[in-house]
Amino acid sequence: MHRPLLRSATRPTRAALAGAAALALTACAEPRQPVAPEASAHGAHGSATAQRVSGDVARQVAGLRALTARFHDFDAAVDAGWGAQITGCLTDPQLGAMGYHYGNPALIDGQVDVLEPELLLYEPRKNGERRLVAVEYIVPFTAWTAAEPPQLYGQSFHRNEVFQVWALHVWHFRNNPRGLFADWNPHVTCSYAAP
Repeated sequence: MHRPLLRSATRPTRAALAGAAALALTACAEPRQPVAPEASAHGAHGSATAQRVSGDVARQVAGLRALTARFHDFDAAVDAGWGAQITGCLTDPQLGAMGYHYGNPALIDGQVDVLEPELLLYEPRKNGERRLVAVEYIVPFTAWTAAEPPQLYGQSFHRNEVFQVWALHVWHFRNNPRGLFADWNPHVTCSYAAP
């Protein structure tokens, strides 16, 4: 998949994007209400029904899974650039959890690419290790001036007005009954997060 370029004449500075990234990751903590099942076809972030994906999307997710499999080893993820811890373990008593968000600031550049997620999500385990469960793609509003939202996997990113970012989760290593592209996952827990 090609990386769409910014459609504005000026690019935000890396420092501005890094600041927006910190806000974007915090934005994941914003509680959301469940969305009606009929919205799930559009990747609704609170849908209670799992989505079916096309063969093309399934192949893209398989490619993402293959690319990020080495990041089950958290140290490998840090060495590859995803060492910036942005959030604690995010959880919602009604919707589930997301886990810890670790970002790669070099990728927060206003472009989207299936094989370059800006964030990796890790669930804490009882033994103190972290389990890779998902990725999140983020784009600050200031870095995306096209009329349409960013899209990957046939899904439009959703807006987070509070933190001024576009966001899209992909639960490629942890089944999510809410859907592959939902924000919260009831199968993920922060029970073993360090205090």
